[in-house]
Amino acid sequence: MKKAIIVEGKTDRQKLLQVLDEPVDIICTYGTMNSTNLERILDEENYDEIYVLVDADEAGNKLRKSIKQLFPNFNHLYTKKMYREVASTPLEEIFKILQNAHFLVKEWDEYSTEEDFKR
Repeated sequence: MKKAIIVEGKTDRQKLLQVLDEPVDIICTYGTMNSTNLERILDEENYDEIYVLVDADEAGNKLRKSIKQLFPNFNHLYTKKMYREVASTPLEEIFKILQNAHFLVKEWDEYSTEEDFKR
């Protein structure tokens, strides 16, 4: 099953790569999106599942709304508003978000720290 996650930027992408334990295409929008741009970087037919994980701020909400209108079948994942950005969300929380969406993630236990997952 081929999956993709749409994020806003490279730091979001790097954060997800620290956690994921399966091949997933991570597509960066760099904060701007319209139907032409998204269709150019994403061929929907190449994926079985497409997820959206963007910042919990005004720009992220605007991007999410645009994606929902253009592609209503995409799955949406959310970081907590208190973290605002995917890149500033603690790895433990990213683990939970991805695990709850049935992604394979690296092993995390109560003794794990963010340093354990830096590449």
